[in-house]
Amino acid sequence: MRRERLDIAIAGAGIGGLAAAAFLARAGHRVTIFDQFEAPAPVGSGLMLQETGMVILAELGLRDEMETLGAPIKRLYGLTAPAGRTVLDVRYKALAPQLKSYGVLRPAIFGLLLDAAWDAGAELVPGTRIASADAGMLVTDRGRQLGPFELVIDALGVRSPLSSEPKRSLPFGALWATLPWPEDGPFDAGALEQRYRAARQMAGVMASGRVCEGEAPTATYFWSLRVRDAADWRSRPLDAWKAEALALWPQTGILLDQISCHDQLAFARYRHRTHKRPAGHRLVHIGDSWHAASPQLGQGANMALLDAYALSRALTRNNDLGTALGRFLDMRRQHVLLYQMMSFLFTPVYQSDMRLLSWLRDWLAAPLLRVPPAPILLAAMVSGAIGRPLKQLDLFRP
Repeated sequence: MRRERLDIAIAGAGIGGLAAAAFLARAGHRVTIFDQFEAPAPVGSGLMLQETGMVILAELGLRDEMETLGAPIKRLYGLTAPAGRTVLDVRYKALAPQLKSYGVLRPAIFGLLLDAAWDAGAELVPGTRIASADAGMLVTDRGRQLGPFELVIDALGVRSPLSSEPKRSLPFGALWATLPWPEDGPFDAGALEQRYRAARQMAGVMASGRVCEGEAPTATYFWSLRVRDAADWRSRPLDAWKAEALALWPQTGILLDQISCHDQLAFARYRHRTHKRPAGHRLVHIGDSWHAASPQLGQGANMALLDAYALSRALTRNNDLGTALGRFLDMRRQHVLLYQMMSFLFTPVYQSDMRLLSWLRDWLAAPLLRVPPAPILLAAMVSGAIGRPLKQLDLFRP
């Protein structure tokens, strides 16, 4: 058991950075979080918290609150247009009867983690944009030096200047909007529903809970869009895009009617890369700074939570910093590589211009995925259970 108190800097106040701050401050370390924004705030729309992420929140005592704020999701379901052919049908109960995920808003999980970090004694320094790190020192974009720290944790995300540039910028991104949930609408509140036209168009709807108790429930709507078309989309009349979206999925009109300007939709670009050296001399990368991917499997936040817990556990159990960082990588490397590979392979199936690939998905893969043991494997993959990450962290739940 480590007794030494470390002076730790965390660059980035996202989900991974705040979770790491809460765990490490609770363990008795001096933790300082540096964030570029003047006031801490989440970036992005709704997301899915899988059981892997919920178990980590439970370790922080936040699971009950997150379940109250989130919307339980029991199924992922997708149809082609206009044929209505089922090409995605993942039921969590195929893996375990009570298994589910939760659709949550980023402000909800962000608020819980920020309060946990503050309550644990972590210090937050806003308005600080980190440009580089070396030997425990941080340097801001204005040349100011911060430190030295015994450990720097890079939680700045996919565009982190402390990590390698992503080798692959994915051709498709997505427009995201958070809207009031239509109580009498046609959508299943217990499912993430999607519609596809080949692989070049995709729309999705998911219940995403609320930020605070007592608020009205929300829906997260997303629309797949080529990165090269993003500027053109913004310059076109909104009604022209709405006509495309309605042609793909007419029932979404009840949501699209609530969108009156382009600014109600945020465009997210995605990149894929695995940083080759996630831990080095007094520096470690977590979350998207280490392993960025498309959101197809919905694992970004869950992987960041797993990283934060694994790093805290490794530092608690090993007095030597180098040994602790090596143990952290041992706990996480297999799971990270598995999901990087699966994300890389699955993304073109649902977001690409490859007509043959979408044809194979619709007419060959979709029927085969209904044959056992495929339903169990799909549920395990989507829930983050492949690679048994919780067992690697001694958090296995039967």
